[in-house]
Amino acid sequence: MEMKTSRTFIAVPPGATIREQLDDRGMSQKEFSSRMGMSEKHISRLINGDVQLTPEVAYKLEMVLGVPAEFWNNLEAIYREKLVKVEMENALDADKELAKKFPYTEMAAMGWVPTTRKSNERVVNLRKYFEVAQLGRLENAELIPAIACRRLSITEKGDFALIAWAQRAKIEARYIETTRTNLCELEKRLPEIRALTLKEPSSFCEELSDLLTNCGIAPVFLPHLSGSFLHGATFYDNGKIVMGLTLRGKDADRFWFSLFHEIGHIMLGHLTKSTGADNADEEAADCFAKDVLIPPDEYNSFLKKSIFKREAIIDFAASIGIAPGIIVGRLQKEGHIDFNQLNDLKVKYELTSNADF
Repeated sequence: MEMKTSRTFIAVPPGATIREQLDDRGMSQKEFSSRMGMSEKHISRLINGDVQLTPEVAYKLEMVLGVPAEFWNNLEAIYREKLVKVEMENALDADKELAKKFPYTEMAAMGWVPTTRKSNERVVNLRKYFEVAQLGRLENAELIPAIACRRLSITEKGDFALIAWAQRAKIEARYIETTRTNLCELEKRLPEIRALTLKEPSSFCEELSDLLTNCGIAPVFLPHLSGSFLHGATFYDNGKIVMGLTLRGKDADRFWFSLFHEIGHIMLGHLTKSTGADNADEEAADCFAKDVLIPPDEYNSFLKKSIFKREAIIDFAASIGIAPGIIVGRLQKEGHIDFNQLNDLKVKYELTSNADF
């Protein structure tokens, strides 16, 4: 016989009372199973609470032990009710620890979950947010998509922020209509997407969204979650590709690099990997973004001149049909110029959410 316990509940199976009755009579379990017309194995499981005490068994107990069937049925009902409470309380306690790892306060500030400081309510709200009966279910790989993402660092805190962020992208993507995924069409549209770097958000937002959705991609733009080190993430969900981009760093060069980095994951087949993208995949996606935005041959020729003045950068950008701020960002990243140089050529976008698209 095994009792189930939690902080405030104890669930004792009816088998405990059966055992007391047998002890009072000096009746062995073998004899009892014979009188009940049931196997010793089943009787053992009944006493241990591993199987349910059915109305049929309750009737047999009345015949063998002389205790009314109603008593046994009530005892079983009480046990099952207490067992649920024990399991729910234990699950709640475990989920409270998991809930601490999510950036709940920040999620609430964004309107993703209700504001509350009560740990029990946070657990319930997070369960609803992630659409799981228990937060522990998130350890099931089937419930977390294999994510290809651009992150500046990887930490446990960042992992939980990524899961929360990806869930929000998943929720918002449900309301974005797309065609079937078409990578050939996406490859064909890359020059058009790249050309949008020359436009203002008020002009390119709708066009970019149309280009992506017509290739089977649902673009989702979300605020950055502290500690996630996240710029973007891409994954499959219900037959469509969800491409999420954070608003971390509103410089246009970061926006476009992150966008083409995520497109790189799609084009290079990283989304089909069950474990998500690895470091080599991230590097490959980086190279894809760099080469699409700034063709390598032209860029190397430009570098050889070692002339990184304003006019030279503007002329080079015009020659390859891209915004000069993207050239500046690349030169800064690679150490050719300081991060405080020529920032006036870098445009800042004021994108707040998908509402801008």
